[in-house]
Amino acid sequence: MKKRKQSLAENLDTSLWKLLPHDVVEVILECVPVKPLLRFRSVSKKWILTIDSPGFKERQLIHRRQLRGPDVLIMRLSYDRPVGRKGRGRKVVLSAASASRRRIGWNVSYTCGMFCAGSCDGLVCVYCLYVDSIVGNPATGWHRSFPLSNYQGLLIQRFKREGSDFPWPSLGFGRDKLSGTFKPVWLYNSSGFVLGGADKAVVTYCEVFDFSTNAWRYVVPASPYPINAYHKPVHLDGSLYWLTESEPPLLLSFDLHTETFQVICKAPFADPRHITMCVLHNRLCLSEQKDLTQVIWSFDSSDKTWNTLCSFDLNPTGDFAAPLLPIAILDKGQLLLQGRASMDPLVIHDLHYRSYDLLCTPKSPSGSVYYFESLFSA
Repeated sequence: MKKRKQSLAENLDTSLWKLLPHDVVEVILECVPVKPLLRFRSVSKKWILTIDSPGFKERQLIHRRQLRGPDVLIMRLSYDRPVGRKGRGRKVVLSAASASRRRIGWNVSYTCGMFCAGSCDGLVCVYCLYVDSIVGNPATGWHRSFPLSNYQGLLIQRFKREGSDFPWPSLGFGRDKLSGTFKPVWLYNSSGFVLGGADKAVVTYCEVFDFSTNAWRYVVPASPYPINAYHKPVHLDGSLYWLTESEPPLLLSFDLHTETFQVICKAPFADPRHITMCVLHNRLCLSEQKDLTQVIWSFDSSDKTWNTLCSFDLNPTGDFAAPLLPIAILDKGQLLLQGRASMDPLVIHDLHYRSYDLLCTPKSPSGSVYYFESLFSA
């Protein structure tokens, strides 16, 4: 595997930096990847203050986004491992010419099966129903845990009563784009948890975790409509998005700054069983499976309309009961896809040549997310 070429900033002698004005130094450092930036913190206290400042972290991430597309982070999510075993992440860097793989040093202990809530500005959130969840930065090695929500406690009690043969929602994870704070969010329906007759209206509850107080709190009012528990929420530009249970499904947003819900529009189709929601090219997308064809719709927020982004034939990918999950659009029109099951292979579909290439087949349960390295912590 070819080594990554070092940037000009990494090759400059430390003594030469002293000849440059500090504002020029900052601009140069913003172009440097995370790993060498961590080494550069040893140069001086002034450099530590610069690299650790919120403004610098923000500008560095913006520059990395502009310089290259997302990486793909494959998290190994093991089940029923003994206490004390380590989970290891793999990062797959996909470029225009080839796909190279390298491990990243993020080892996190866990005691049960973990689920990946997604990535946001360099942080990855993984959670379990029975033990504390974890948010971490694979690039820097930083991570911290946060406690179970009230909802998880209710869910555990329901599992004991009924088993686990019912849909339950996934944890949402995003970032307030104004304050810069990261927020895990549970949004769930009252059905199965609140006592009452069959005629009792289903309401929703919303819990948001505050890292500054290390506690969960309820948001009132919650969603005006019950949500579809089969679909994972996605984060885009400071908001989390869900699909509702109504017919046709509605697109529901939660502003992470104001902590308010809003119905955005109707989904472009009525049957939610063959829908997958994702973010591609910094746009909210819905993917629909029609027999052996999958169509991806892109949402235009300016006029609240859905436009066809692309479509592809599912026949070469095998027999999937649910639509494939689009992970990211890579260089030169390559679309990375994975099935909903944690052991499904990852495939790359070339949108121009209509060809498929197998990227990898997980040997253990895994979760894949698009990912940008950053210096952030929560």
